[in-house]
Amino acid sequence: MTLATKLAHLSSTIKSSVNAKPIFKPTINLSILETHLQKCQSFKQFTQILSQMILTGLIADTFASSRLIKFSTDLLPFIDMSYSFKIFAFLESPNGFIFNTMMRAYIQRNVPQKAICLYKLMLNNNVGVDNYTYPLLAQASALRLSVFEGKLIHDHVLKAGFDSDVYVNNTLINMYAVCGDLSAARKLFDESPVLDLVSWNSILAGYVNADNVEEAKFIYNKMPERNIIASNSMIVLFGRKGNVAEACRLFKEMPKKDLVSWSALISCYEQNEMYEEALVLFMNMIDHRVMVDEVVVVSVLSACANLTVVKTGTSVHALAVKIGIECYINLQNALIHMYSSCGEITTAEKLFDAGHNLDLISWNSMISGYLKCGSVEKARALFDAMIEKDVVSWSTMISGYAQHDQFSETLSLFMEMQHHGIRPDEATLVSVISACTHLVALDQGKWIHAYIRKNGLKINSILGTTLIDMYMKLGCVDNALEVFHGTEEKGVSSWNALIIGFAMNGLADKSLEMFSEMKKSGVTPNEITFVGVLGACRHMGLVDEGHRHFNSMIQEHRLEPNSKHYGCMVDLLGRAGMLKEAEELIESMPMSPDVATWGALLGACKKHGDHEMGERVGRKLVELQPDHDGFHVLLSNIHASKGRWDDVLEVRGMMVRRGVVKIPGCSMIEANGIIHEFLAGDRTHPQINEIDNMLDEMAKKLKLEGYAPDTLEVAFDIDQEEKETTLFRHSEKLAIAFGLITISPPNPIRIMKNLRICNDCHTAAKFISRAFDREIVVRDRHRFHHFKHGSCSCMDFW
Repeated sequence: MTLATKLAHLSSTIKSSVNAKPIFKPTINLSILETHLQKCQSFKQFTQILSQMILTGLIADTFASSRLIKFSTDLLPFIDMSYSFKIFAFLESPNGFIFNTMMRAYIQRNVPQKAICLYKLMLNNNVGVDNYTYPLLAQASALRLSVFEGKLIHDHVLKAGFDSDVYVNNTLINMYAVCGDLSAARKLFDESPVLDLVSWNSILAGYVNADNVEEAKFIYNKMPERNIIASNSMIVLFGRKGNVAEACRLFKEMPKKDLVSWSALISCYEQNEMYEEALVLFMNMIDHRVMVDEVVVVSVLSACANLTVVKTGTSVHALAVKIGIECYINLQNALIHMYSSCGEITTAEKLFDAGHNLDLISWNSMISGYLKCGSVEKARALFDAMIEKDVVSWSTMISGYAQHDQFSETLSLFMEMQHHGIRPDEATLVSVISACTHLVALDQGKWIHAYIRKNGLKINSILGTTLIDMYMKLGCVDNALEVFHGTEEKGVSSWNALIIGFAMNGLADKSLEMFSEMKKSGVTPNEITFVGVLGACRHMGLVDEGHRHFNSMIQEHRLEPNSKHYGCMVDLLGRAGMLKEAEELIESMPMSPDVATWGALLGACKKHGDHEMGERVGRKLVELQPDHDGFHVLLSNIHASKGRWDDVLEVRGMMVRRGVVKIPGCSMIEANGIIHEFLAGDRTHPQINEIDNMLDEMAKKLKLEGYAPDTLEVAFDIDQEEKETTLFRHSEKLAIAFGLITISPPNPIRIMKNLRICNDCHTAAKFISRAFDREIVVRDRHRFHHFKHGSCSCMDFW
């Protein structure tokens, strides 16, 4: 295609008429061209200039065309880059300056691959490159994070003889650092014949971005001249690595500080949860009359949110409005988060509704705010209204359901997330596994564990602990142990989950053994560890062992026992029949005993038949917590066990007057991935006829096994036959009957009970396990009972 044809084709793309009156004479007049370009304010004016350049032939002048290209690519809103490229494509002989101009424009617009293509075109057309070309190519490679491409550029630099140019070398050092090849960046830095301040800052920035504190400190200390940029970078690094003292020292030593210096240290405080210090420094910054920007305000608002100081946050909001930065999207998101975290959900709503250019973070922040304020339905409505959702959106909503005990919704939304092909993060999986634990959804929990393995997700300390907790609370001790041994990061929480899990599953020896292993491995036990250890002792009646660990907690590990530890000891003594010692321990507690501690003593009184102490403790508990149904029921049962029906009626009447409703016994069982719930005397289940038939079969076999109903468990003044009928329709027995129908051997029948299993159901479960040759696992509100071959893992000590 000839030049004339090219120009004719180009002119046809110009919207303005080429017959327009010339705006300058048909002679090469570069000064007039420059003047008109500087005055150009619209696309129409620009096309007029271009048409006149074509008519006069000025377009063929290299310098004139370079000025035209430079003007069209200077990020002007009325000239699209594709139009600039059309002009470039029809130039006869674009020089190196024009190529560089186009490459720079593509890099500024974040289209680095086109800059690389232009370089290949330069080489093909034998256009000379210069020391401005290679820095642009290094920037393009850095944007593409392509170290391979960058190394090829570096080779070309060496061949072209520009390796001694400090500007070229600096951009190459930066390219290697950005692409993560710090060894290549350092080698080039060390071999550079000339180093300037940019060279030092570039290599320092590489180490800072890589969080390499030691090398960054080495470079910083070696710098012949330390400017504010270098010091600010080090403060940022120290903040990210939690070295607040170093960051503060460096800030104080800086002879000059700019906005970034203050912002970096405030962010350092905020990242390291030193929120009060962040606010104090911000006030100091204002006192020094340093102009603030949206970055520092976002950090300050985060500190306000964490401290829930809405009054301070409102003042910061007013400042942002005053200096005109409130429209920044990051700031809008920070304000929504701050107000919702402080319970000001209405203000957060107003900001969200009035917001412009809201992004995913805005929507996620608002959903999170609703959930924090307990508005789960509003959160879900907003979630459903989102056109685009990311993993944070799903995770926030799923975690919100779990935090508000809506576990069925947690699992349902997780399954919907899977249908959308969204890969869950750690927070999502932790919430879903917790939901499986609460719903006794073992099959779904195992499926999620398999999903984690199949997708190669790393089981870190938090996720591992949650899995261990799930398996332990669902009675799968071997699975829990497998997860524990497969977890690389074993924190104190992982050990605690195992120790507590063994204890609740009746494996006290194993629990105490794990405690010894924990100490040998160098992990320091905490207060929760000793709750597990003392729990193991109380579940098996190890009084001396319990005393020893309680004392070692104080003397050896310097841990102050809290009410939970005292409660464990009271329960341990009470279960062992040492009621007087248990009451004396309560009286000697350095803090006021809580109702749980008194409740443990009350339960022990009932177990060992000490009605006098039981009545005294029971009445005390009813006074301390008059709305607690369990204490009323225990006191009523103590009266019933002595046949004192008038006193039973008095307690029941007291419950009615106070509006106390007894929580009904509820047993849950999973079959074929579905959770089934049974209440005492329940007849609503769709398979109730089959369950009734199985109950009859159970009654016949139990009678042959020598089972006799423990009618003392029925706290009603009714005849013996009615008591036996009532006992046999307890929720545990209904769930066991359903399990025998639906769960094929050798799979265990797993049941979750919201209250303590009663004596009669415990006895019956032992007989059923032998009569039907089935393993039955019941988790009540205190512990696990593994029934097998006619015996229970608790060895009847519960």
